[in-house]
Amino acid sequence: MASNSLPTGLAVGVLASLAFGTSGALVKPLMEAGWSPAAAVTVRAGIAGLLLVPFALAAMRGRWRSAWQGRWRILGMALIGVAGTQLVYFAAIQRIPVSSGLLIEYLAPLLLVAGVAVGTRRIPRGTVLVGSAVAVAGLVLIIGPVGGGDVLGYLFAGLAAVGCALYYVIAARPAHGLPPVVFACGGLLIGSLALLLVGVVGLVPFEFALVEVDALGGVVPWWVPLLLLAGTTAVGYATSITASQWLGSRLMSFVGMLEVVFASVFAWVLLGEALGPLQLLGGVLILAGIAFVQAEKRMDVPVEPVPAAVDPAPAASR
Repeated sequence: MASNSLPTGLAVGVLASLAFGTSGALVKPLMEAGWSPAAAVTVRAGIAGLLLVPFALAAMRGRWRSAWQGRWRILGMALIGVAGTQLVYFAAIQRIPVSSGLLIEYLAPLLLVAGVAVGTRRIPRGTVLVGSAVAVAGLVLIIGPVGGGDVLGYLFAGLAAVGCALYYVIAARPAHGLPPVVFACGGLLIGSLALLLVGVVGLVPFEFALVEVDALGGVVPWWVPLLLLAGTTAVGYATSITASQWLGSRLMSFVGMLEVVFASVFAWVLLGEALGPLQLLGGVLILAGIAFVQAEKRMDVPVEPVPAAVDPAPAASR
């Protein structure tokens, strides 16, 4: 990674978390009006993919070969990052509290830390271990401790954590010329079709309610929060994939924890849900955890001497 890519990647990663953080506040009014979670997520992903189509077509000029070369990566993003993780998460929260499901799913960074340790046969640096512990402590303060439900629900939540970790791994894979917006567009469109198929065959509840909803401080048509939800989803996936390629899967997964912080803030602003001192402290701890983990990234950035006769240029990317 080029040394100047780290702050840029972190900024883009925070933008992705901010975009994803709006999801809860925008989808909750729809579900309260009668939408099933699977239906809301399917339509959200489908419209988000369609919103990205013009940008994807513009980015693909002269790069059509890269889309074919990246077909398995796009399919993996669709079936694991978009459809699979959502389905097992919904299955989990039908059996255990939502807070427990969220907490377990967002333990994905720990899976990536463990995966790197096993793959390299090296114990992670102290900064990563401390950052992991601090970030998880912050997550617990925001969401709350695990409790209630049955074993199968926790198994599904664990699968959601694995899916979340695999999402970052797939997103961070070498692009080989495939633009992130094309990757996001293809993953969302194919993923929404997979979710629709699961709903049509009756594996999950699939219900719509095309009525006015209480959202954004008033009563609005159902499509208003849905379009906003799709727009932030499109931005979230495109920027998250971009940041993952710059930061790597592990660091980006920790930055992704900020989604929980932003979700709490948006729930407070748009839905009037309480935001107490423990949640604020949790947000600070997650930021501190990210700082510890990205400190290791800075240690890994090679410092290359620049010849005196050549204008300074960024180091080659990884």
